[in-house]
Amino acid sequence: MMVLCAVQLMAQDSLMVHPSPRLDNLQSSIFNSQSKPRPWRAAAEVLGINLGVHAFDRWVMNEEFAQVKPKHIWHNLKNGFVWDNDQFATNLFAHPYHGNLYFNAARSNGLSFFASAPYALGGSLMWEMAGEIEPPAINDLIATTIGGIAIGEVAHRVSDMILDNRAKGFPRFVREFTAGVVNPMKALNRLITGEAWKVDRSSHSQTEQSAYDFSMTFGDRYLADKTDLFLGENNPYLDFKLKYGNPFDEDRRKPYDHFIANVTFGLSKNQPLVNSIHLLGRLWGTPINTGTDMKVEFGLFQHFNYYDSSPVRKDTDRVPYRISEAASIGPGVIYDFPTVGNLARLEQRIFLNAILLGGTKSDYYNVIDRDYNMGSGLSVKMNSLVEFSRMGRFLLNVDYYRLYTWKGYEGKDLATVDPLYLNAQGDKGNALLLVINPNAEINLNQNFRINVSAFSYIRRTFYKYHPNVHFNTFELRLGLSYHL
Repeated sequence: MMVLCAVQLMAQDSLMVHPSPRLDNLQSSIFNSQSKPRPWRAAAEVLGINLGVHAFDRWVMNEEFAQVKPKHIWHNLKNGFVWDNDQFATNLFAHPYHGNLYFNAARSNGLSFFASAPYALGGSLMWEMAGEIEPPAINDLIATTIGGIAIGEVAHRVSDMILDNRAKGFPRFVREFTAGVVNPMKALNRLITGEAWKVDRSSHSQTEQSAYDFSMTFGDRYLADKTDLFLGENNPYLDFKLKYGNPFDEDRRKPYDHFIANVTFGLSKNQPLVNSIHLLGRLWGTPINTGTDMKVEFGLFQHFNYYDSSPVRKDTDRVPYRISEAASIGPGVIYDFPTVGNLARLEQRIFLNAILLGGTKSDYYNVIDRDYNMGSGLSVKMNSLVEFSRMGRFLLNVDYYRLYTWKGYEGKDLATVDPLYLNAQGDKGNALLLVINPNAEINLNQNFRINVSAFSYIRRTFYKYHPNVHFNTFELRLGLSYHL
């Protein structure tokens, strides 16, 4: 509730200072890119993160995996990496989030995007080799590093949007607290340097103009058990979506000067708190001259996608969907078509990506805490937007994933193999995953909209040593959106 109040307070403050239409200009007065880089402090903070987490696990939680001795470190260095068997949320959300802390230890100490990336890799490598007695996991190294960079840069940009060195009193506290929730490492470094309470009235002359479109939606969603309309469950949800930067702005070409972030929280005990995370950040881009009024942007984009759910019925262990695209990059093109009449915007986006690490639900693999397959492959995404100035807008998102599990466990004697060293990606085979998401937003006034959306999840898993499985399910949402 405090975070929601903070959003409302900041929205009112922004509107008073910057009166503007729906796609507005935000003036941010915090610039790490202009501050003096502090690489050694960043390295010390990465080390501190690992030592702090390890100390908590070892002496507070008394976890067996944290009882590390020099022989364990030498063993890890000598034997190398395996594929581990942690839970879906641990491997494909918690590890990328942890990588974001490493990344922002550097980013919030004045380092650039590319200079901060090695800190995510170094922090992850340090933990895998010396943070626990279990063998180092290659999937953790990939997800923590690459996924951490994606989450980290979005957190860096969003926290910069929230902060304002000109603010004082309670509004300043709300901004600092909210930015700290989004980006804890930035909050730590602002406390260290004193920026958290220093008022700088001259900072308005160092502002950066950033186009943005932010929405917050609260509502109810119905998640079906397979395709049955009456055997699913309803639960409330809270969704945040941010479109940051104008992709056609030729003066802003740094990594993540344009990105889209969408996070959905499930607000019931039956489903995961983090239902989905979708991040799309442009790493590089260039305009294409078409000789017409149509704008075209071609670029290289980083993708992070995460869908998670739990069984919706007590009498079954069927999980509706689990999809991860933790490490993915590829080319994309954005079309902005000329508008006529009441048509305010017509946009088409197409992306083709190589997936270095992804995951999907398994029907057979169940070792320790893992019931999903990991692998690599490709994805194709198409996003269509039609917006009318008075009525609202319609969006159609289609995501296609093809994941290949190369290293199976089949042929091994599971009765004699230590599961920690099973070293399998899951069931050998491949999976086709399709997510179709039509979404309609109906304007009530300038800020509020009715949001109606549907999701169709289609999975076709082709196993080499087991019967193939086809599984379909769907989800319906109805909510009220607040737009800035």
